[in-house]
Amino acid sequence: MRRFLSALIVVALLPAAAFAAPTRVAIPASARLPDQPTKENILAWINTYRLHPAPERLPIAVRAMSRLGLIADPEGSGVYVGFIAGVLSANPERADALIAKMFPLPNEHHWAIVRAIAFSDRPDWRILMQRVAVRMPERHVMMDRYLSGKLPRLSDAPIEKDESWGERMRAQLAFGKSKKDKGASFALTPDLLDTLWGYYFATGSDHPLSRIVLMLRWAKERDSVEKLTLGSMAKYTLAINASRNTDLLARLKWAETQDQPEGVKGALTEVIDAAETVETVKLRNEALAAIDELKRRGPGSKRDLTLWGQVGEGALAAGCIAAAVAGQVELGIPCVIGGAAGSAALRLWDQK
Repeated sequence: MRRFLSALIVVALLPAAAFAAPTRVAIPASARLPDQPTKENILAWINTYRLHPAPERLPIAVRAMSRLGLIADPEGSGVYVGFIAGVLSANPERADALIAKMFPLPNEHHWAIVRAIAFSDRPDWRILMQRVAVRMPERHVMMDRYLSGKLPRLSDAPIEKDESWGERMRAQLAFGKSKKDKGASFALTPDLLDTLWGYYFATGSDHPLSRIVLMLRWAKERDSVEKLTLGSMAKYTLAINASRNTDLLARLKWAETQDQPEGVKGALTEVIDAAETVETVKLRNEALAAIDELKRRGPGSKRDLTLWGQVGEGALAAGCIAAAVAGQVELGIPCVIGGAAGSAALRLWDQK
């Protein structure tokens, strides 16, 4: 059983003006980043950063992430990597200096810097990576693979376009998969959603938020438990974050008035209603029930057409949904999951 650890906090298909600009508000002292921050300090700072950016404090935050083990697990550090990537993207002229001040950093945590640069979506991300490569010689293979396109970047995540029915069916057959495709694919795991949330909290920009909104069409997915889980988590985290962040709620209301891809509009209306009434339990329960049904009964196309091939078995953490069930909510941030999150892993479905 595979495990995916999730640390959730709180394009192009949507128009550029789909969201209103964030509102600047006074930042309480508790949300400022001290010189020796705790995990709670870091999360509180991230949660309000987009309203009062302080990029000069990023190196302090990254060194603390390393010291506290927050970037020790590549499968549970998405929100932190996404946040670092967002700050680097929003501060192109300061990126080199910011990265330099992150060091010295333990070798085992250099991967987070490499991935953040690749995920930053800067036009010059390759040049930036080459400039800082001398500081991370142990990660030269990882950097080379990003530079050559053999490792996927955040922009490569298959969010904007779904596979057709025929493509999904062919993907289940052995001859429909190539080593090249497997190596360059971006896995649809809870870490992807974490990363987008981190990027949004670093920038307050439309792009990561619009991609999270697009995931809402997967909330009623019948064939892929990965997409169903991501869609459900997107729905739940949008609602709970919007209930605590008025600027986010305003953006979602604006988006509701725009043309939306099929399956997004209705889910977005539910998100806004849940946020305004602070009634998110229903969304959580519906998500857990849908995931449980899919893992028990298998893909909808298999049930409808009895044509689905054997796809083996696996596991997927329910991420923020599972954490919410356990009551792991702190600092007004939806979910902060530690090592115990592995107990929330769900089987896709049992082979009979």
